[in-house]
Amino acid sequence: MDHYAEAWYRRRTSHWQDWPLAALLEAKAQCGVRVSVVIPARNEEQTVAGVVGPLAQALVRDAPLVDELVVIDSDSTDGTAGAAAAAGAVVYRARDIAPALGAYCGKGEALWKSLIVTTGDVLVFVDADLTQWGPYFVTGLVGPLLADPGVQLAKGFYARVRTEADGSVSAEGGRVTELVARPVLSLWWPQLAAVVQPLAGEWAARRALMESLSIPVGYGVELATLLDTVSEHGLDAVAQVDLGSRAHRHQTNHDLAVMAAELLAVAERRRGGPQRPSGTVTLEQFERHDGRVRRRSRPVPLCERPPARTVTTAEPDIIRTIG
Repeated sequence: MDHYAEAWYRRRTSHWQDWPLAALLEAKAQCGVRVSVVIPARNEEQTVAGVVGPLAQALVRDAPLVDELVVIDSDSTDGTAGAAAAAGAVVYRARDIAPALGAYCGKGEALWKSLIVTTGDVLVFVDADLTQWGPYFVTGLVGPLLADPGVQLAKGFYARVRTEADGSVSAEGGRVTELVARPVLSLWWPQLAAVVQPLAGEWAARRALMESLSIPVGYGVELATLLDTVSEHGLDAVAQVDLGSRAHRHQTNHDLAVMAAELLAVAERRRGGPQRPSGTVTLEQFERHDGRVRRRSRPVPLCERPPARTVTTAEPDIIRTIG
């Protein structure tokens, strides 16, 4: 790790316990800001209420830290929307938000569309599949943004609870983090080598920042936001917070390979690599069934939404809530 990255780590790394709720409420009142929590979700009926409910109770009803608790439903085919609404969230279908702007399927698309329906000056993004976590995820991430106007982006990191019976934990990121994102950063953006989990799904940002960035429609959103924030505002605009431990649903290697391809495309674009046509490319994978190998073609989305501040939406009645 170079000296610059090491110095940043010491200066910009905190723990969620460093940000007590009472102090955050006072800082929020002094700053006069609104806080929105956005939960992108696709087919998370089994877990989304367990994320929405505790946040609604602890940070909306019990203490007024969160002004908006929003779930963006990304083409779910199960009861995700109903479960989220019953637990206390305002729910929007991503493709029902500004339909004149079109729709893509993906996490980045959900986050980009959330900029149209939320009003918070500070946005906190939380995944919908968490099974071990706490509302302190949100307080920890809000802390650096309320304490320092120079911080534009706060990234979470955590010990990841493994799925083995012994319940062991690891400081490693996920498979894509360790096999793709961390090598990419170490090779091409070594000043970011001290970011513990660059792909963490729990992070917070200022609205002004998010509205200024180009947003990949898929899983490349976290890496793109990190790289573009540092490019535009410098490394000190980023902070990171230790959120303790986290458990969530794991994806198959084949699904993660699509994510990896998206990240490589994001990195290539930001390194000034050759411009690929918009839309998708195809990832070829192979599976064995009944003793035979079969090829499977998977689309890899390459599209990026333009900065939200450059986009004009139509009338308010194009936005519909669920529940």
